Amino acid sequence: MQKNYAVDICGRTEQLPILQIDKNLGIAFFNLHGNVELTEYCAAKLAKTVAGADVILTAESKGLQLAHCVARILGHPFYAVARKSKKLYLQNGIETVVQSITTAGEQRLYLSQTDAALLKDKKVAILDDVISTGGSLLGLERLTALAGGEVFIKAAVLAEGEAARRTDIAFLAEIPLLPL
Repeated sequence: MQKNYAVDICGRTEQLPILQIDKNLGIAFFNLHGNVELTEYCAAKLAKTVAGADVILTAESKGLQLAHCVARILGHPFYAVARKSKKLYLQNGIETVVQSITTAGEQRLYLSQTDAALLKDKKVAILDDVISTGGSLLGLERLTALAGGEVFIKAAVLAEGEAARRTDIAFLAEIPLLPL
């Protein structure tokens, strides 16, 4: 039987399935993919938090629909997306290496030349669904700097584990890492 973790996101309770990521550790898995109502709810809350940013930057894939909705609410015509694989249209872009709790080993983030230009000389809101170790976040910060942008705010729906103690991020709720 599936175990769940209940989290309160600004007055809305969500039941997150607990997934084992190694033999001694589990996570409360937060997934916005396909959940229109939850994505819109979280986006409305985060849009207030990141208001004042010139552009939104996120990493694929779970931050995509969140960034789309926040950008729409703020009236931004575009948002930037860091890709996890190098596509043909990324040939003249920029890249960095990251470590993430949900991805085994080293990973790269790529920003197209077009998206990098969106960040140049702009106040950038880095947006994600969950911040845990901060590896992906650090990669997005590096891409912002390489593109000539300024990190305005770093925000997520959830802060996981020790990330909830950070003072340099904004988030709507916290979830624990779960010893198994």
